[in-house]
Amino acid sequence: MPLIHQRDTTTTNRKIIHVDMDAFYASVEQRDDPALRGQPVAVGGSSRRGVVAAASYEARKFGVRSAMPSVTAKRQCPALIFVPPRFEVYREVSQQIRAIFRDYADEVEPLSLDEAYLDVSADKEGLGSATETARLIRRRIREETGLTASAGVSYNKFIAKLASDQNKPDGLTVIPPGRGAAFVQTLSIRRFHGIGPVTAAKMEGLGIFSGADLAAKDPFWLAEHFGNSAEWLHNLARGIDHRCVKSNRPLKSLGGERTFFNDLVTDTEIREALAHVCTVVWDRAAKKGARGRTVTLKLRYADFKTITRAKSVPSPILDGNSLLAAGEAILAPLLPTEKGIRLLGVTLSKFEGEEEEDEAPAPADLLSLI
Repeated sequence: MPLIHQRDTTTTNRKIIHVDMDAFYASVEQRDDPALRGQPVAVGGSSRRGVVAAASYEARKFGVRSAMPSVTAKRQCPALIFVPPRFEVYREVSQQIRAIFRDYADEVEPLSLDEAYLDVSADKEGLGSATETARLIRRRIREETGLTASAGVSYNKFIAKLASDQNKPDGLTVIPPGRGAAFVQTLSIRRFHGIGPVTAAKMEGLGIFSGADLAAKDPFWLAEHFGNSAEWLHNLARGIDHRCVKSNRPLKSLGGERTFFNDLVTDTEIREALAHVCTVVWDRAAKKGARGRTVTLKLRYADFKTITRAKSVPSPILDGNSLLAAGEAILAPLLPTEKGIRLLGVTLSKFEGEEEEDEAPAPADLLSLI
């Protein structure tokens, strides 16, 4: 079996599947309401502060996407039908799908309600190949839930995830070890999982637009411009990813932050920014079925001074309005401010089932937004 890189000799023997449900929330709504089938559907609130949690493929043709403000989505697609989310239903369907996964893999690492990694190296059911396993999983999902899933099959997590997105919806893409680097290098760096919009924009400013451009940069140049991420980026461009599939990975925190091109000065601007970030964070929490009790606010001022403030509530936060209320309670004593705000972030932690700890929540699993 040809190898991508000498350091990758242990990981090229792995067989990893990444399964990603197609427009999961919207597809569940279309499945359960025949009147919505074939229509542009957005799951989320239609109010002025509403945000799209998920969009059907019919809506995506108009540029509607998740985390988009509802007013923008409606402007782009006047016929858009808004449906309120039913997270209990999505969680129930997700459990059905995970039960299917466990029939074929002992190591299953869910990323959210609608996607997961599976390590099928052991060929638990004796099907002969990871590709055949992925085909059977997708068929069972369709038969048992009425929904479609796309899957990527490869020798590591990074490429399997890229592959699952290659032929959506209802697609299957297989990237064997000998083709991993070539596949990665054909892609835009904006497709790379783990490279957010801010880093992607920085790369493009340095002339890196594709995996091939990234592969052409030597480690010293990468270290100069990207510091500790240099080795990681060097490996990604060559199709190398040493991470294992980890079952039952505990979620410690999740959040989002937004850097502003123009510093926010007025109380109104800052509160509106808080509302936007809280909406995105709640969308992520809802997708993972996560309910936390501690909200942490992060502010970076125009002079780059950064502060964090946290607030815990007696019971888990159950909706986006409660998250926003907790964020506003933290923000209120910090207003008005004589300095401009250049970055605002919100993190949710202390999830249900997590043991009590005295330490402050780690600002992990952040989603950067522009």
